[in-house]
Amino acid sequence: MAGVADGLRDNLTTRLIAVGDRQPRWVVEAYEEYAKRLPRQFAIQLTEIPPQNRKTAHAEKIRQLEGERILQAIRSSDRVVALDEKGKSCSTLEFAEMLSRWQDAGSDLCLLIGGADGLHDECKARADATLSLSQMTLPHGLVRVLIAEQLYRAWSIMNGHPYHRG
Repeated sequence: MAGVADGLRDNLTTRLIAVGDRQPRWVVEAYEEYAKRLPRQFAIQLTEIPPQNRKTAHAEKIRQLEGERILQAIRSSDRVVALDEKGKSCSTLEFAEMLSRWQDAGSDLCLLIGGADGLHDECKARADATLSLSQMTLPHGLVRVLIAEQLYRAWSIMNGHPYHRG
């Protein structure tokens, strides 16, 4: 697989930009467990976007305001992947191959998790890709854990580590 073996770029910084700043302890602990397993050259960083007060606006306005904060957290050079139930499904191996290509391209990666009302259309428009973890609606805290685990699994595939037995 391309990537580390080719020596084009030996690191990939992934930022998980997620609406929500208060997660249950089990989410924080599970996310941190997978994040700490990743080597420094394949690190994941969590950027939490405070959710909009739901009492002050309707769903579209909330999506817009949260979307503006998400977009402010993205650099122009970042490759952006929106996580959305209507996105493209992929296997773990396909995800690892995508990460390897992005690593080779030299772009840092931002994965976007919207708030309770989803991602604003402007966030989806900024995205270079839209991926689905499931057609089911998942709790956003669980999405953090799933993404951290899949990043670790993809790294293990890319580096011949025995964690992935698929």
